[in-house]
Amino acid sequence: MSESAAAAAAQNDNPATNNHRVPLDCCGGLSNVDYSKMDLTLVKELLKHIQLNESSFCIAVVAIIFNPLFWNVVARWEHRTRGLSRMFGSPYLACYSLGFIIILLNVYRSHSMTVAMKNQARWELMDRTDVFYVGIALMAVGTLLVVSSFLALGFTGTFLGDYFGILMDEKVTGFPFSSIENPMYWGSTANYLGLALIGASPVGLVLTAIVAVVYKVAIMYEGPFTEQIYRERSQRHKHE
Repeated sequence: MSESAAAAAAQNDNPATNNHRVPLDCCGGLSNVDYSKMDLTLVKELLKHIQLNESSFCIAVVAIIFNPLFWNVVARWEHRTRGLSRMFGSPYLACYSLGFIIILLNVYRSHSMTVAMKNQARWELMDRTDVFYVGIALMAVGTLLVVSSFLALGFTGTFLGDYFGILMDEKVTGFPFSSIENPMYWGSTANYLGLALIGASPVGLVLTAIVAVVYKVAIMYEGPFTEQIYRERSQRHKHE
């Protein structure tokens, strides 16, 4: 018998060794977490109140994913070709038009999420006064972030004016950008989370999570591209 086989046999004969569970190590970041002992009762109870195949839920998910995909594709096409600026005869008019479409799409997204929440069951665990007021507080904070971000950036700064060649003189560093990055996106997410809590809606929590993931992906693409636009401007100024 080899040494490894002998060691395995000795381990099998030792009850104390058999009762010792080896801690699980997940990706090196959550070491010694035994996921087999996690209590998933709350998650299972949450999923019981959600119908993932319900039509209004599917429509809301499509609206959530479509919006940032649409404005990123159109804005990058404009930056590459100046097609919208030529079509409208002005980069400002083109930016205002795209911004108006984005607003309408976001209104429809909010409507579709609200319909999905109303069409699915409330969760008794969330239907409490303290949860309701947390939702109110989140919506207040979210609205503050969205409105203050819009006031700081202006219409063209908010609605991708950089892609139309409408560049800001300097980076905005005042509130809310001094407190949080991408306040427009995270303020909007806070609003949806607050709405879900106010409505005691488990499907609202799921939809809000999808909003957060989609915004995170959008930020990963928009941030570096916007920085590239301003780097190109700086390089042009150096050569002038």
